[in-house]
Amino acid sequence: MNVLLVAPQLSPNTLSCLDALCGLDIRLGIVTPLSKEQIPERYRRRLDGHYRVGDCGNEAQLTTASQHFQKEWGRVDRLIGFLETLQVPLGVARDRCGIPGMGAEVAQNFREKNQMKQVLRRAGLPVARQALLHTLEEGRRFIGQVGYPIVVKPPAGMGSRATMRVRDGNELVEALKVLEVSPQNPAQAEEFVTGEEHTFETVSIGGKPVWHSSSYYLPGPLQVLENPWMQYSILLPKERLQPHAEAFRPTNIRALAALGMETGLSHMEWFLRADGTPVISEVGARPPGVNLMPMMGLAHGVDFWQQWVELMVLGRWNLPERRFAAGCVFFRGQGKGERVVAIHGLEEAQERAGKYVVDKLLPQVGQRKASGYEGEGWALVRAESTAEVVAALKGLLTTVRVELG
Repeated sequence: MNVLLVAPQLSPNTLSCLDALCGLDIRLGIVTPLSKEQIPERYRRRLDGHYRVGDCGNEAQLTTASQHFQKEWGRVDRLIGFLETLQVPLGVARDRCGIPGMGAEVAQNFREKNQMKQVLRRAGLPVARQALLHTLEEGRRFIGQVGYPIVVKPPAGMGSRATMRVRDGNELVEALKVLEVSPQNPAQAEEFVTGEEHTFETVSIGGKPVWHSSSYYLPGPLQVLENPWMQYSILLPKERLQPHAEAFRPTNIRALAALGMETGLSHMEWFLRADGTPVISEVGARPPGVNLMPMMGLAHGVDFWQQWVELMVLGRWNLPERRFAAGCVFFRGQGKGERVVAIHGLEEAQERAGKYVVDKLLPQVGQRKASGYEGEGWALVRAESTAEVVAALKGLLTTVRVELG
């Protein structure tokens, strides 16, 4: 098989993909802004082709790169990349070059949130009411339909980035100003939904779901965004689908079918309201972030990036049963400063939860405040029971404090 990996940078996740690809019996090419000399030698000697582009997110450049390899190799069987921002350009390039895989129309269903909600609503699935706002007046009309509060975010956002809760008219004006809303640059507005926030990961092959998993956000992403000091965690239970997730599974399957999912790993975020009813928040046709990939790998005793690569290249999914629960704590700085000046509670945290910690990236005194909501550091935990992981997460969350100054 002739496989191209689109790699905007050599992040740890990209290197994990390259490690997995290098172990397959394939012809391997890379499309990247990096020169060949910038690629580590252990990968460079394995590559069968290298094409340099200025922007991996540019559909014309990806098309040209793919056509180059088609001319050199005769064909390209797979064009893959895992970042959210790459999915539509990859789809366009696949369509233009006749490469198998998710095309632009389906990729747009997953990427453009207003379109996604329209597709899901037409399929009779539970989603929050929403609208695209091009003007302040449109925002006021939407408020008249659903009332305050609402959530406002970019229509092609990633996760909870740039997401804001709007509680009154002044906050509506400010949110639209921050997002630079105009007739050419609309914002996505949605009614505010309360409930437990979960993820739902699904592996699909040829449009058929073959594996599912679900995790918890503790607390939810929007609450974390609104409180920059708040530390949070993600719990991956040993029970791959707890009763609430098993009840949600048919909804997930219907949603993926409506959006057009064929082969890949999808990441859905959803709410479980107090009355027991679900609401779909959004879906990505790509691997999840926030350390869920290594967490799922820890729970199953495998390299999950290796699993994803084999799925995307070979259409193969052979995963052992889950043997552990896992979790991740994100440490976020408190205070108004721009640098970490102290880390408190590490010794106590070691006593309470240290035996469960299997990997970590601890904040360091002197490092700059993080720009994203992931925070200044993290710790991964694993245990044989869900209860043990919950206790370990609580121990880390309540004892470690990162001070900014």
